[in-house]
Amino acid sequence: MNLFTVHPENPQPRSIHQAVAQLNQGSVIVLPTDACYALACRLGDKGGAERIRRLRQVEEDHHLTLLCRDLSELGLYAKVDNSAFRLMKTLTPGAYTFILPATREVPRRLQHPKRRTVGLRVPDNRVVQSILTELGEPLMSATLQLPGDPHPLSEPWEITERLGRQVDCIVESGAGTLEATTVIDLTGSVPEVVRHGLGPVDFLD
Repeated sequence: MNLFTVHPENPQPRSIHQAVAQLNQGSVIVLPTDACYALACRLGDKGGAERIRRLRQVEEDHHLTLLCRDLSELGLYAKVDNSAFRLMKTLTPGAYTFILPATREVPRRLQHPKRRTVGLRVPDNRVVQSILTELGEPLMSATLQLPGDPHPLSEPWEITERLGRQVDCIVESGAGTLEATTVIDLTGSVPEVVRHGLGPVDFLD
């Protein structure tokens, strides 16, 4: 297991390059976000997605989330109408995950098997943004919350202790939060909060 300690505000290019090299080799990595830490692998990495599901012990209908650099990239993978775009523009980058209809660019295994939807988000975190920029494509991700735990893992030492033998690389930049993102379903006529998390939703009242 590789461990890279990265400055949260000024990520070292060498460490970012090494993390991307790990992803390109088919690795499952742990990385920081603007909410809690997350598990991630490359978009086309079927084996990586299966490993993430096993670690989380979630079923096929549990959305893995695509981490995107910006809204224009998000638009390649989701069908976005004008009202959804306006809402997302005010909330991104930030601690929100949006459920949207998937486009054909999204591998079938990443879509909800019945609804053909996908979870996407644009994180407000310089480390993960640096990784996404160098990689040049979104990452598949899932909240780093292990089965039976009441909260996501947030301390790098605990992540290393509990997952050091089950992931290939840990990118750490200090303690994360104990909260996941707020999940908003934008597939209906009005936005629906599916999970209350770090992102406030008082604007929907």
